[in-house]
Amino acid sequence: MSKEKRKVILSGIQPTGNLHMGNYAGAIINWVAMQEEYDCYFTIVDQHSITIRQKAADLRKNTYDMAAMLLACGISPDKSILFLQSHVPAHVQLAWVLYCNTQLGELNRMTQFKDKSKKHPDNINAGLFTYPALQAADILLYQADMVPVGEDQKQHLELTRDIADRFNSHYTPTFTSPDPYIPKFGARIMSLQDPTKKMSKSDENEKATLFLTDTDNVIKNKIRRAVTDSGSDIKYTIDKHGISNLMALYSIAKSMSIPDIEKDFDGVGYGDFKSAVAEAVADYLTPIRDRFEKIRNDKKYLNEVLESGAEAANRTANKTLRKVYKKVGFIQL
Repeated sequence: MSKEKRKVILSGIQPTGNLHMGNYAGAIINWVAMQEEYDCYFTIVDQHSITIRQKAADLRKNTYDMAAMLLACGISPDKSILFLQSHVPAHVQLAWVLYCNTQLGELNRMTQFKDKSKKHPDNINAGLFTYPALQAADILLYQADMVPVGEDQKQHLELTRDIADRFNSHYTPTFTSPDPYIPKFGARIMSLQDPTKKMSKSDENEKATLFLTDTDNVIKNKIRRAVTDSGSDIKYTIDKHGISNLMALYSIAKSMSIPDIEKDFDGVGYGDFKSAVAEAVADYLTPIRDRFEKIRNDKKYLNEVLESGAEAANRTANKTLRKVYKKVGFIQL
C-alpha cells in the first residue's frame, strides 16, 4: 500500500531583529511541531525585508541570526527545507508573471501597505506596494496546501488565492490554492509592560519584550517587573491581562494547562508567582540560547544548511516556474 502524500506547508519570516517570546509562542512552536506531519518549507524572506531601508551589514547579520535561531528552536534540516528567499531566483521570476495577473485595485486595498507607508513616509517605494504579489510567488512556487497566517496576513493569503484561481482559470490548472493553517497551539504573548498590546521587538520600553537571546538575569528581571492587575488570584480571565499573560508564559515553559496552573497556584500571591514564572522561563530558554550561540559561531555549518536548503527549494520552485513559463508562452531553451 502506497504511503499517503503529505501536505505541503510554507512559512516565511523576515530577518529583521531578534525573535522574542511572542514570535516563538505564536509561530515557531507550531513550525517545529508541523515538521512531524507535513512537508515544510521555511524561508527567510530577505528580499521582502528591503522594502524598508536596510544597512547591508545589518541585513547579513540578521539573516544569519535568524537562520541560527530557527535551527536552535528546533527547525531540523533533516525534516524540513530551510532556505533564503534570495537564494531561489524563481521567486522574483514568478513574481513578474503574477504582477501581470494582479489587479491594481487589489494592491490598493492591502492594509499593510497603508500602515507601512505611514510608518515610513520618506520611502514609499514600489516594492512596498507590490510585495503581496511576491509573497504570492513565495507560496505558489511550492504548491503549498496550507500557510500559517496571523491576523495581519489573512488579507495577503486571500490575494494569493485570488491570483492562483485567476491564473488557473485563464490558462489551465497550475497552482494549488492554499488554505490558512490553523495551529493546534497558539499562545498570544503580550507586552510585559502593557499587557493589552502584543509583545513587539520595536517596543520603546526595553522591559516589555522577552528576547530569546536575553540572559537568565535579564529574563528574570523583566518578568519580576512585569505589570500585573488588581487583586491577588492566579486566574486566567479576560479582565486580568497581566496575570493571564504571565500564566501563558508559564504554560509554555512548563508544558502545563491553564487549569493546572490555577490549581497549583491557588492561594499564592503575585510576587511568588512572578518568581516562579521567571525561573521557569529562564530555564526553558537557556538551552535554546546555548544552541543558538553554538550554531551562530559555526558559519561553515550555517552555510551548509542554507546551501542544501537552497538546492532543494530550487528543484521544486523551478519545476513550477517551467510550467508557468510554458503556459504564458515564454520560449524555453
